[in-house]
Amino acid sequence: MKEADLTVIGGGPGGYVCAIRAAQLGLRTLLVEEKWLGGECLWAGCIPSKSLITVAKLYEKVKEAEKFGLLIDGARIDYAALQKWKSQVISKLVSGIEALCKGNGVELVMGEAEVGGREKVVVRSKEGVEEVKTKRIVIATGTRPAELPGIAFDGRVVISSKEALELTSAPNELLVVGGGVVGLEFACMYQKLGSRITVVELTEQLLPGADPDLVRLVQKNFERRGGKVYLKSRVAAIEKMQASVVAKVDTGAGVISLEADKLLLSVGRKPRTEKLNLSTIGVETDQRGFIKTDKRMMTNVVGIYAVGDVRGPPLLAHKAFKEGVVAAESAAGLPTAAEWTTVPDAIFTDPEIATAGLTEARAVAAGYTVKKNRFPFAALGRALSTGEPEGFVKIVSDVSNGLVLGVQIVGPEASNLISEAALAIEMGATVEDIALTIHPHPTLSEGLMEAAEAAEGKPIHQLKV
Repeated sequence: MKEADLTVIGGGPGGYVCAIRAAQLGLRTLLVEEKWLGGECLWAGCIPSKSLITVAKLYEKVKEAEKFGLLIDGARIDYAALQKWKSQVISKLVSGIEALCKGNGVELVMGEAEVGGREKVVVRSKEGVEEVKTKRIVIATGTRPAELPGIAFDGRVVISSKEALELTSAPNELLVVGGGVVGLEFACMYQKLGSRITVVELTEQLLPGADPDLVRLVQKNFERRGGKVYLKSRVAAIEKMQASVVAKVDTGAGVISLEADKLLLSVGRKPRTEKLNLSTIGVETDQRGFIKTDKRMMTNVVGIYAVGDVRGPPLLAHKAFKEGVVAAESAAGLPTAAEWTTVPDAIFTDPEIATAGLTEARAVAAGYTVKKNRFPFAALGRALSTGEPEGFVKIVSDVSNGLVLGVQIVGPEASNLISEAALAIEMGATVEDIALTIHPHPTLSEGLMEAAEAAEGKPIHQLKV
């Protein structure tokens, strides 16, 4: 029987980070991963999708290169080579995680784990079944794509994000059911690769919960490229053909039929807890099955922790990283808690969207008297010189003291720009702090400074309103 101070079940972003930090703190740490070291993010989520999105964006740039004076004939995509490159990216990162675990003294076991008690984990691997006596347990098993009644994944014509990353060609017609982050990222990506895209979304806007001002520009671009959007609509039924699928869509005004080569179902995710046997030790979950924890990542059962997507939204790898650290430090007896002010978010649509802190609506609902100030990328030299002038930076601040409450960005490199905003919010910065900080020229980050200057009532590169 193995013995450990801490056993981490799940080797995704939250799990492997937790294991590494725990080992650094001197705990005998066992990391059990069923299938993919690095988790869904690395194998079938963040990394492969952003790899393909990068290529799709480059492909579109090449096709539009003539307007920059760059003449290119016959550009095409070799999908086999593209998939090979994507796999190489994944392999490099997996190797890096393996080396970090080994270098920090984490024992890695590939197998399926089940909680056998408050201090026991049962591991089933190719070597057989083994019991682990452990002082503490961290659950980091993540989530899986959700299905709809009557619409189940078959990996052929009804696909999840995993299969969407493995296609050997762009489908002529792609029907995306669910216009949230995953669905819309794939919609924008395959549109650039040549697919005709239709998105069906149940709510009244794409990217539910996001700032409508930001979503509006993404939808405008998507429709300008020929994409179709059905809001406040649902798929009532589907019929699978030999090489396509027909969906009956209730739009509220009537039922229409939509045929596509592939139907990408992206309607949310469900926690992976069904195989863990958590009920035997009384771990509490919410109505959707996500594990409840306190700020130290501990569940209602002493010594049992949960981190990452399995404990609920927002389902973000970078949040899981930090939760993993908190759980490790908590298990080691250190004073620690998940007390960050904001968790930034990035959406890799076209253009990108990134946010940190409160939107205007949420700030008002929280009782603040706010003002919002924008600066358009069209007024930035760097945005114009890269041929990406669409979008803006918006800062939401407290009227009484200038405190930065939130930042929303839609435009080029929004994902890379938002960290400055997150730092400002975390440190309690004011718009004056950002406005007084010299930003290098010409860069996209000047947009934050310019929006802050506008909030201060001292705009330079836009008229005062």
